[in-house]
Amino acid sequence: MSHRATESTENKIETLIKWVTDDIRGKFASLSMESKHLRPDLLWALCGSVAKSAVAFLLVCALININVACAMPRTAEPTPWSLSAEDEAFLEDLSRRSFLFFWEQADPGTGFVHDRAGTGGEHRHDVASIASTGFGLTALCIASERRWVDPNEARERVRTTLRFFAERAYQQHGWFYHWMNVATGAREWQSEVSSIDTALLLGGVLTARQYFNTDPEIVQLATTIYERVDFPWMLNGHPTLLSHGWKPETGFLTARWDTYSELMILYLLAIGSPTHPITPDSWYAWRRNPITYRGYTYIYGAPPLFIHQYSHAWVDFRHRREDRGARTDWFANSVTATRAHREFCIRLAREFPTYSENVWGITASDSANGYVAWGGPPPTGTPRDGRIDGTVVPCAPGGSLMFTPDICIPALRTMHERFGDRIYGRYGFADAFNPLTGWIDSDVIGIDVGIPLLSAENLRTENVWRWFMRNPEIPRAMELVRLG
Repeated sequence: MSHRATESTENKIETLIKWVTDDIRGKFASLSMESKHLRPDLLWALCGSVAKSAVAFLLVCALININVACAMPRTAEPTPWSLSAEDEAFLEDLSRRSFLFFWEQADPGTGFVHDRAGTGGEHRHDVASIASTGFGLTALCIASERRWVDPNEARERVRTTLRFFAERAYQQHGWFYHWMNVATGAREWQSEVSSIDTALLLGGVLTARQYFNTDPEIVQLATTIYERVDFPWMLNGHPTLLSHGWKPETGFLTARWDTYSELMILYLLAIGSPTHPITPDSWYAWRRNPITYRGYTYIYGAPPLFIHQYSHAWVDFRHRREDRGARTDWFANSVTATRAHREFCIRLAREFPTYSENVWGITASDSANGYVAWGGPPPTGTPRDGRIDGTVVPCAPGGSLMFTPDICIPALRTMHERFGDRIYGRYGFADAFNPLTGWIDSDVIGIDVGIPLLSAENLRTENVWRWFMRNPEIPRAMELVRLG
């Protein structure tokens, strides 16, 4: 709400107070004047008149407060939060369990990390996700720093992974297939050569390059992988917008990264590339569509909450604004998106009473009916996703720990306390569960295990941000797009 609007409201309140005060004063003056000849009926009438004035005053004040509350934008600032000893113990346990997924579910010969596994560590298939592997490389840096594993073992696992990507894995102009065989690196599920999944892999590659910066081989391998990526090729003739990917059978996918989403890390890597950069104008080429939900206004792209989280897992956007248009602060945008999402879930309690202020979170996940890219809130005038059925996805608040610990830690701890004996296991939380129906996912998904791990580490130490931002290409890209 503007200063002028606040001033106008204050003036109205002052005028109202003066009118009611004068009215009541006048009535009591009349009462005093008639007191010598006071009759019970006169006293009763005057008291009633005063009561009516007071009630009118309170009602108008209430209406003003309602209008002020509706007009005032909800805060986008992160709430200061000091982790208690209990919070630290909980996050340590959750983070160690999350890391265990990346340690146990990586192939020892390639370093590739499985796309998913059973909640107890059960093998599901031989398919690796390169995005999961990017989270896994970052997880190795966290584990080495915290001594969850021997740092020399973590270093060797990183070397193994980078060697395979640099020397053996199939790549097209430096880009990798979305899903690959965990042991051989062969293409799986007829997947595309994926631009965004390669970018998430590079998040881990470049984090490892800086964490293990005293190891010449790791630095050289990571640099080779990044500098080989031909970003202009992925433009497929467009001056500014990158394609979603490419398939050998059909060529480039028609979809482009043209609307705000998890795309920010991809564009910063592309703009900052020392070998194959794209124009900084690309940063401002994608759409920024605003949404307002119950007083929260922010840039919106798609319903799942993860789109507001993934880039921030590595890129430190804090205290930076764009210098064009609305001068967006992307960190504050994710803070607001998280708070709006929680409010959306609380409102859903009318239909699904198990949602509450501390049991909330919907983002792309498994469900009783398969994998669903759901979330909310929807844009104004658009109905919510009809597939929402009361399912809770713990990685939704988990991925926003770095933004809003004041609401995310209580949510995760409440889920752990109320449902932990059924949903909390070897790798932390099950991917999703439905407290209304009793359904509990039997799996965890690598990227959904990874985002709470990185977010928690940034909250606790800021280490992932610190390591990744030491790569000079990223601050340079942010300078080129005037994000300062």
